[in-house]
Amino acid sequence: MRVALRVNGEEAEADCWEGESLLFALREKLGFPGSKNACEQGECGSCSVLLDGVLVCACLVLAAQADGHEVTTVEGFADGDELHPVQDAFVEAGAVQCGFCTPGLVVAAADLLARVPDPTDDEIREALSGNLCRCTGYEKIFDAVRLAAGMGSA
Repeated sequence: MRVALRVNGEEAEADCWEGESLLFALREKLGFPGSKNACEQGECGSCSVLLDGVLVCACLVLAAQADGHEVTTVEGFADGDELHPVQDAFVEAGAVQCGFCTPGLVVAAADLLARVPDPTDDEIREALSGNLCRCTGYEKIFDAVRLAAGMGSA
């Protein structure tokens, strides 16, 4: 089946199998490899994207469900060579180690800061609770979100 959607503000189309995940379509058919394929069960958050402005795990959404909708991947947060403030903050705070979880964390953090410009630590913890990281211990990730909030990242 043919799926037509907007990815990061641009029209995109792909031929997909009816049971194909949005994550597979984004990575393998549409050339957006930023969202990572880790658990394929919606448990790790590495594949987080915004679907019509709502944070979702792309591994749990069928590509067909995204037909006619807007998807924002981690690649869509940068403006050309200029990183989004959340991306800058992750670099500055040293919140990136292996980088596998980073795309999903960036998307989740940007979503949080768009809704809550100055979140408490509990709000940060809750917003990022669907994202797993095996490298950082989370403190630098929290520092990055706090830093991005100070930058006015919404």
